[in-house]
Amino acid sequence: MRTFLYFAYIGTLSFGISSCKKKDVSSTTGWRYNSEEWGGFQKLDYKGQVTGPNLVLIEGGTFTMGNPQEDVMSRWDAVPRRVTVSSFYMDETEVANIDYREFVYWTKRVFGEQYPERVMEITPDSMVWREELAYNEPYVENYFRHPSYDDYPVVGVTWEQAVEYCEWRTDRVNEMMLIEKGILNPNPDQKNEDNFNTDAYLAGQYEGSVKKNMKDLQSGGERPVNYSDGILLPSYRLPTEAEWEYAAYALQGNLESEANDLITDRKIYPWNGNTVRYKWRGKNQGEFLANFKHEAGNYMGVAGNLNDEAAIPGPVRSFYPNDFGLYNMAGNVSEWVADVYRPMHSLTLRDVDNQDLNPFRGNVFTTKERNEDLSLVEKDSLGRIRERLLTEEELEKIRSISVSDARGYQDGDEDSGAEYIYGENSLVSDSSRVIKGGSWADRPYWLSPGARRFMQQDMASRSVGFRCAMTRNGPPTGNEGKGGNIFKKRKKNSRRY
Repeated sequence: MRTFLYFAYIGTLSFGISSCKKKDVSSTTGWRYNSEEWGGFQKLDYKGQVTGPNLVLIEGGTFTMGNPQEDVMSRWDAVPRRVTVSSFYMDETEVANIDYREFVYWTKRVFGEQYPERVMEITPDSMVWREELAYNEPYVENYFRHPSYDDYPVVGVTWEQAVEYCEWRTDRVNEMMLIEKGILNPNPDQKNEDNFNTDAYLAGQYEGSVKKNMKDLQSGGERPVNYSDGILLPSYRLPTEAEWEYAAYALQGNLESEANDLITDRKIYPWNGNTVRYKWRGKNQGEFLANFKHEAGNYMGVAGNLNDEAAIPGPVRSFYPNDFGLYNMAGNVSEWVADVYRPMHSLTLRDVDNQDLNPFRGNVFTTKERNEDLSLVEKDSLGRIRERLLTEEELEKIRSISVSDARGYQDGDEDSGAEYIYGENSLVSDSSRVIKGGSWADRPYWLSPGARRFMQQDMASRSVGFRCAMTRNGPPTGNEGKGGNIFKKRKKNSRRY
C-alpha cells in the first residue's frame, strides 16, 4: 500500500510538472512565466484582437487593383496591377453626423473654455452646401446639426479633420476598454491636456481616475496597463487606397469553391453584374443598388416611386451591404483615404509605385521627441506625445528607407526630376489626397471602386465623407469564438431602416 501511494504521488507530481512546462515555463530557457519568484516575465493566455465598435474584419488576399472600365476621362491614372492586402478592419458604415457631433461635443467640453479655436478647427464646413443659383440654405443650417440627419454621413470635412477624428476615436475606444476592464473609472471632468490619450497613458504622462491597476509581477505592487497586455486596440485610421478598393470589391463572394483560390468573375461595382440595378428576380428586381445621380436633373426619381430615396446623401445603412457586410461602398458619399495622389499609368508606374504587398504612398516616418536623458518630452497642450521627423543620421541606421517624408518619394520630389509645383505646373502636390467611390452627385462611372480622384487635404466638399479602418494583429482569418466583437452592434439587413 505504501509503495502504491509513493508511485501515485510521483505520477501526480510528474503530471503537474509536465503541465507546468507546457503552460507556465519557457520552452527555451526553462524559466517560469508569470511568477514573482522567477522575475515576473509575463506570458498571456491571449485570445486574439477583439473587434472595435462598428468595425468588420476584412480578410486579406490578392486582387487586381485598378480601374476595370474604359477610361472615359482619359486620365490613365489607375492602370490595373496585382497586389496583396493584409487583413484589416473597416467601418461597416460611413461616419455619420451623430458620430462626428460626439467628437465636436467632446472637444468643446474638454478644450472649449481655454482653446475655443480647437473646436472651430474640427467643425465641418456647412458652407459647402451653398451655391449661387441653388436654394440649399436648409442644408447649411440643418444637415449636420438637426436630428433628422443623425444617421446620414458627415460631409464638409477635410482630410485633416478626418485624421483628427480617427485619433480622437482611438483614445475614446481605448479609454472605454480600460473602464470595461475595471482599470479606470469614467472621468467626464477631463480638461485641456489632462485628457486620456493612448500614447500619453502608455508613456506614463496620464494617470486618470484609477479604479484598480494591473498586478506588477516584477515588484509585487501595481502598474498601469502596457500595450503588451493586449487590452488596448491599435489606432483607428483612414484606410489606404488599396485597402478601401479591396474591401469595396469584396471578391471573396465570387470564389469558385473553398477547395481552390479561383475568383471566377471580376467586378465593376461592389456587386456583380454590369448594371446599377438589382438583377435577381423577386420583389426588389430592378431597384437601384446605390445612391447616385441618374441623369441630368434626376437625383432620386419621381414622386410615388423614388428609386434611391435621396436627393442628397442618404442614411449610412441604405441599400444592401456588399459581401464583406459594408454599406455604401459605392454612392452616397465619396470617401477620403490615406494615400497621397499620384497618377498611376504605364509610363510612370515604376517599381517604387508598384509595391505588391500593402501598397501605399503617404508615409511620413517620425519618432517621439526625447530629452537628453532619453525620457520623453512633456506632452503638448492637447495632451499628445510630441513627435518629430527622423533625422538623416537616424535614417542611415535603417537600411529599408532613405527619407523621412516619403509622400513624393521618387515621383514629385526634387531628386526625381518630376517635381509637382501646385498651381504652376500641376494641380497635384504632396497634400493631394485620394478620394474613392462615387457619391450622390456622381454618375455611375464613378461608382466603380477602381475609379479614383483627388482633392487637397485642407479642402472639403458636400459629396465627400469618410470611414475608419484599423490594423489587424495576429492571424489573418480572425479569432471568432476566442474574442470576437465585445461591442454589440445592431444588424440591419433591410434596404432602408
